[in-house]
Amino acid sequence: MIFSVVTKFYQHILALVFAVDEINENPKILPNITLGFHIYDSYSNPRMAYRTTLDLLFKSHQFIPNYKCGFQENVIGAIGGMSSDTSSLMAEILGLYKIPQISYGSFEPEVKDQIKFPSFYRLVPNEALQYKGIIQLLVHFRWNWVGLITTNNEGGERFLKTIEPMLSSNGICSAFSERVQYNLHFSGDIFDMIDETRIFLPPFLMNKAKVVIIYGESVIIWLENVLRIARMFLQLFPQYKKMVSTAKVWITTAQIDFTLNIFQKVIDTDIQMFHGAISFAIHSKELQGFQYFLQSVHSFLQRISFNNSAGDGITFNEQGELAAGFDITNLVTFPNQSYVRVKVGRLDPQAHPSKELTIDENRIKWHRVLTQVPPLSVCNAYCPPGYGKKKKEGKKFCCYDCDPCPDGMFSNEKDIKTCISCPEDRYPNKENDNCIPKILIFLAFDDTLAIISNFFAFLFCLVTAVVLGIFIKHRDTAIVKANNRSLTYILLTSLLLCFLCSLLFTGMPNKVTCLLRQTGFGIIFSVALSSILAKTISVVLAFMATKPGSRMRKWLGPKLAHSIVISCSSIQVVICVLWLATSPPFPVLDVHAMTEEIVLLCNEGSLVMFYCVLGYMGFLATVSFNVAFLARKLPDSFNEAKFITFSMLVFCSVWLSFVPSYLSTRGKYTVAVEIFSILASSAGLLGCIFFPKCYIIVLRSELNTREQLIRIK
Repeated sequence: MIFSVVTKFYQHILALVFAVDEINENPKILPNITLGFHIYDSYSNPRMAYRTTLDLLFKSHQFIPNYKCGFQENVIGAIGGMSSDTSSLMAEILGLYKIPQISYGSFEPEVKDQIKFPSFYRLVPNEALQYKGIIQLLVHFRWNWVGLITTNNEGGERFLKTIEPMLSSNGICSAFSERVQYNLHFSGDIFDMIDETRIFLPPFLMNKAKVVIIYGESVIIWLENVLRIARMFLQLFPQYKKMVSTAKVWITTAQIDFTLNIFQKVIDTDIQMFHGAISFAIHSKELQGFQYFLQSVHSFLQRISFNNSAGDGITFNEQGELAAGFDITNLVTFPNQSYVRVKVGRLDPQAHPSKELTIDENRIKWHRVLTQVPPLSVCNAYCPPGYGKKKKEGKKFCCYDCDPCPDGMFSNEKDIKTCISCPEDRYPNKENDNCIPKILIFLAFDDTLAIISNFFAFLFCLVTAVVLGIFIKHRDTAIVKANNRSLTYILLTSLLLCFLCSLLFTGMPNKVTCLLRQTGFGIIFSVALSSILAKTISVVLAFMATKPGSRMRKWLGPKLAHSIVISCSSIQVVICVLWLATSPPFPVLDVHAMTEEIVLLCNEGSLVMFYCVLGYMGFLATVSFNVAFLARKLPDSFNEAKFITFSMLVFCSVWLSFVPSYLSTRGKYTVAVEIFSILASSAGLLGCIFFPKCYIIVLRSELNTREQLIRIK
């Protein structure tokens, strides 16, 4: 029977010979001590591992434990084994005799217990660091849909229990978890391979996960044969090439070595299938002569700390593990079935947390079949900018739909989990992938609404001035005298100022205009309404004074009318003064009112005081309306009450519709609504009260006589 020698095991023997020679030739390492060595093989068999360990301690043709017979070398330490299983079996025996043991491939957590295994040391870093490095590697390339293949034993289950929560907490999902039989053996016959793997075409080859994490050395053996079978299948059935893909990025842990040489000899393995694989390896550097050497003295190991010839520090931590990091290597294959491992990165636990993982993407050689590099390994395509993720019901969180960002939100990068709101002074563009600065707006003088409102304001001012001129010119006529000339002049002047005060609402708001807008408008309107109330009361008193023996004659005259105007207007003045003293209006930028604009407006300071001003005007209008309504049936010569009733009806209708309109509009349109209300209500008072009189004065002068005024139907 011919046995094949695995290349890496032969390299380990050479490394041991070299290290022992280096130690013996260097007087600074172990002065006055010469080391020798024996080499034993466990044959990957637990029983043989026990036997060879005992044979090392108690060498005899007739094996008797705890008994030394004949010539026996002094065993000061043991190196091995490479696998965790062999190392732990050796540690159980060597630990009983306090013989130091150094393992250069064991990651098994059970042997970390320095109480149970006080003589066990390992030249490998902590396994948790390797898991952390895998996560950082996946995050670096934004791979969130990955497969897991591990051995179907305790170590494989421990790996899955450790890595899957770490994947989930970093936004990564496992597309599948494949468990492989431990300690597989292949004869090279294709049907034997199918029988051993128990599967012809594993489902993971049809999974769209492009990245697969491998744990366990026997997985490589199983995987190599699975890929070989899959390749043969695709050669026979090329129509399935779109469904089945063997082009993956294989990520292997440091426990795995590509021991493919032996299988190449037996079953003609194509190493090209693993081209582009990324591996974690125990950190090393090229040494002058060889890569590392071993120290075997137990007491020396406990306090060991030195720099090897490559300049790397060699130190064991309190768990007996090598205090070092991992190299990240890339498997590069060649047509002649040879391969090299190229160092493309480093996982350094001593570095800053944000710089623990360093990787040079330009040095990585990806699988030749991959059309996109680095490949995408996601459950679904990345969401483009302007979209956010929406979880698919019943699927893993890495599988999602892409929904457009809601109004006011954006995403400017691929695969954003949730859209974010733009800053207050910006708004999203149509594609929702960027934020645009908002435009500052206000009712400027060159705005169409402002031009129209200002035009009508000046027009009504001109009309009011003409009416005032007519009444002044005909001040000695009967109809002007009968309607209280002074109240008429006050009313017309206040209406003229009402039209002009609408101009305060256009242009850029500032401290002065904000203070004068509402207070000026409220006081002027109160004077106008007080004048109308005084005129209404004067009409009623004048009619009542015509009755014989009436005592109302003493109330007639300008004093009463002026008193009403002054007293009613003063109340509004007091309200406005309190408003300005407690919470005055001020200019403010409203970034929330409009989607695409920032509105520069006057904040009322106190809405309560603002509505108090409006409420008081409403009170005066209501009183005037009620008094005029009661006096509407007076004789025609005193029928100004009918016009006042109608004017108050118009006034109240305008301002009752103002409140909901004011609350429902935004931006400069809010100001436009108030300007319209001011102009409409003022124009209603002017037209309803004065146009009939102007018609008589100008066009029907024959009716403007004392005889007509005292005529009773």
